[in-house]
Amino acid sequence: MWAIKCNKMLAVVFAAVFLIGGAGLAFAQAKTKVNVYTALEADQIKAYKDAFEKAYPDVEMAITRDSTGIITAKLLAEKNNPQADIVWGVAATSLLVLDAEGMLEPYAPKGLDAVKPFFRDSRNPPHWVGMDVWAATLCFNTIEAEKKNIPKPESWADLAKPIYKGQIVMPNPASSGTGFLDVSSWLQMMGNEKGWAFMDALHQNIGVYTHSGSKPCNLAASGEYVVGISFEYRASANKVKGAPIDLIFPKEGLGYDMEATAIIKGAKNMDGAKKLADWSVTKEANGLYARNFAVVALPGVGKPLEFVPADFEKRLVKNDFAWAAANREKILAEWNKRYNAKSEPKS
Repeated sequence: MWAIKCNKMLAVVFAAVFLIGGAGLAFAQAKTKVNVYTALEADQIKAYKDAFEKAYPDVEMAITRDSTGIITAKLLAEKNNPQADIVWGVAATSLLVLDAEGMLEPYAPKGLDAVKPFFRDSRNPPHWVGMDVWAATLCFNTIEAEKKNIPKPESWADLAKPIYKGQIVMPNPASSGTGFLDVSSWLQMMGNEKGWAFMDALHQNIGVYTHSGSKPCNLAASGEYVVGISFEYRASANKVKGAPIDLIFPKEGLGYDMEATAIIKGAKNMDGAKKLADWSVTKEANGLYARNFAVVALPGVGKPLEFVPADFEKRLVKNDFAWAAANREKILAEWNKRYNAKSEPKS
């Protein structure tokens, strides 16, 4: 009798375990994958991904990450057979290139009204919505500079001086959004003729062009070069870690671009894409962006970064995103013809 009771109890337990396990399996199977293409910094993605998946436990991100130029080229190559559902954390100038090809799905995320007008496409519904601004910043290795008796630059013009020969590293604009914002902003600030003349002189001082916007600052931080043309997040993060660098914000002004979000037309998981677009404009998301960037899409959320001046936003030059996007291919073709020989090999 006792054995029969035990067997019945075990049967009940196994049935309960089976039901619970089955429910868990069903829940896991109910999750949908949203294919996300991004150029976000690799060390930022986890915090963003975890927060989104906590807010939307029925959606799982499948992330394809690379530099801005490479992601843009990949999306254009897939135009007739889109693999991405949404582009998240890619330069607004790149999204304008995709938009010109009819690749973006108009969508107004929930909470869009709270976003600063500067941070969104002006159409209704918008084709893209911004997240944060990133801008040109020089990483200057003070130890190596002292050893080599190299002065601290104060301007873009200083970088063309012969004393910096072989001591500067910057990103390739065809691969890197940071490189492209540098080149397009110089052409806008200086004019076409003077802009290319400046880059001709700068090229004489370049050791290598990298395929990442972060790498020049990392190379300056490690002492391989004295000056790395990079952006404020990577510069601040490296200095916080103790790198012997000063952050320099050239006095002529700072070129910049905007990380932004857009849904791809023909997305296979449109529902998941819309959920990510909705989350991307929330206060929670902007709070995470603000850990890395001083200027974000929601008012009152941004805060100064360590070693970045409080008036950082005022130092940004006027950047015509539409002009930069429309002239992108022409600019890159000319840049490659003149300077690509010093680019590092692509991995």
